[in-house]
Amino acid sequence: MVKQLRPALFLLAILTLLTGVIYPLLVTGIAQLAFPRQANGSLVMAEESVVGSALLGQANADPRYFQPRPSATNYGTLPSGGSNLAPTSAVLAAAVGQRAADFRAANGLSADAAVPTEMLFASGSGLDPHISPDAARLQVGRVAAARGLDEATVAALVEDHVEGPQLGILGQPRLNVLLLNLALDGLE
Repeated sequence: MVKQLRPALFLLAILTLLTGVIYPLLVTGIAQLAFPRQANGSLVMAEESVVGSALLGQANADPRYFQPRPSATNYGTLPSGGSNLAPTSAVLAAAVGQRAADFRAANGLSADAAVPTEMLFASGSGLDPHISPDAARLQVGRVAAARGLDEATVAALVEDHVEGPQLGILGQPRLNVLLLNLALDGLE
């Protein structure tokens, strides 16, 4: 039995060292050299302090800023994930109805105005930092009025921050809400 146990323990130690120490250190080192900003969380700085990550949505109810999409986890990173509510869920239907009413009221839209779906439903992670250009355009009037800015100036800022599909073909045009809001602060 000892004859069989010794090689098994030796292999366990070697594989643990390779896969648990050497490989992670190697991958981390390569990432730090090749993609240092991304490897460190794509942190966004303002006035020499970290204000967030370009990869994570943040709660913001201030009418002077563009609103992000809802989060099923209240923007918490540890319990990230979707709500897991089925399309037939009465709770989901009520939440979507309330979100639509709130979005319309906040942005001065008519009761039958279409609301972009990302403003009604949380993303799968609950932390998506992006909204569609249409969702941002619907918020321009509110943001401009709250800041005392010309709507055309705020609309131009929105258009300047539209990101195209990844690699030109993957996904839809979108805006990063945090980066847009920081640029908005730069106007003042």
